[in-house]
Amino acid sequence: MDTPSPSSVIRPVLRLGAESPGRLLLSDAQASQTSMNTPRGVFMDSHGLVVADTGNHRVLIWHSIPTEDGQPADVVLGQPDFLGQGPAAGRISTENGMYTPSSVLVVDGHLYVADSWHHRILVWNTRPLKSYQPPDYVIGQPNLLAVEANRGGAISATSLYWPYGIAFVAGWLFIADTGNRRVLAWNGLPQPDQAPAFILGQDSAETGQENRGQSVSADSFRWPYAIAGNADVLYIADSGNHRVLGWSPFPKQGSPANVVFGQPKFVTSWEFPYGPQGSQRLRFPSALAVRDQLLAVADMSNNRVLFWHSLHRDGCFHPADMVIGQPNFEVNGENRWQAVESNTLCWPYGLHFYDNLLLVADSGNNRVMFWRIE
Repeated sequence: MDTPSPSSVIRPVLRLGAESPGRLLLSDAQASQTSMNTPRGVFMDSHGLVVADTGNHRVLIWHSIPTEDGQPADVVLGQPDFLGQGPAAGRISTENGMYTPSSVLVVDGHLYVADSWHHRILVWNTRPLKSYQPPDYVIGQPNLLAVEANRGGAISATSLYWPYGIAFVAGWLFIADTGNRRVLAWNGLPQPDQAPAFILGQDSAETGQENRGQSVSADSFRWPYAIAGNADVLYIADSGNHRVLGWSPFPKQGSPANVVFGQPKFVTSWEFPYGPQGSQRLRFPSALAVRDQLLAVADMSNNRVLFWHSLHRDGCFHPADMVIGQPNFEVNGENRWQAVESNTLCWPYGLHFYDNLLLVADSGNNRVMFWRIE
């Protein structure tokens, strides 16, 4: 499909999650087959939909592409049934349980789940067909029972601390190891205990300081959250520094970024919580999606999604071309400071392109929205 122009219409067409009562209150977050609690990660392909229902500490799976508002999920992972909602730590077997799952991904039939507060990535060799199915193996821990940050010891090449984002870009698997302020990269799909091919954001596999222990720079992170791109360019949402960094050509160990969105310079990390935001500023960007030459960024604390119709490969402070969730670039209120509507957003945390759809995990509204690009 061709990349849509800045004049394209992007409109909401489907909602998953309970409907907002009277559109004046948040939708029901109590765990059920149709409800969600602060969902963050979302992925869809021709085989169906996967959602990280973060606040209910579970992953929901639909075996086909949903076609109706509020359509119930077919499978739940991380909980023994659709009514379970507590964190796994101390309550359910950590082998089957989850604690704040934040990102989901399917590659070559393998399901990957960033089980963030268990400091691990769970992997199923095939997409689960039944609920409460245990994963086949784990990345970031020695086994499926271990859940301590950095494996209970020092930072290493095979340990994780709050991994929030996972992505597969141009044959490479990336993990945003947020608590260790770094991004790990493997050429292909890694096996358990396989060290990454390279690391971005740190000088070595044994360090994890914020901005490398110095001031913000083109090769450092505060809170890396999400990854997207293609064979020519890689983007990483550095949420804590209120920016998105880009590399073109593809990075290697220690490579500095050569493009930045959301900041006027590579050495600034300013936040503007009040007043007009404009088309250039970002506040805690939490998710990215790329399709053809279109970049979408979930500008979480500004309650909007921004679009760029060119995949910029150098420079700073590029203005966005289009916005959804807000009527224009100058406002940033939760649900536009009005009732919950199909075209409003509150803390968008996850994005995914599929065909002519953009899926948005509208976390603060306890729902996932499908937006059609026309």
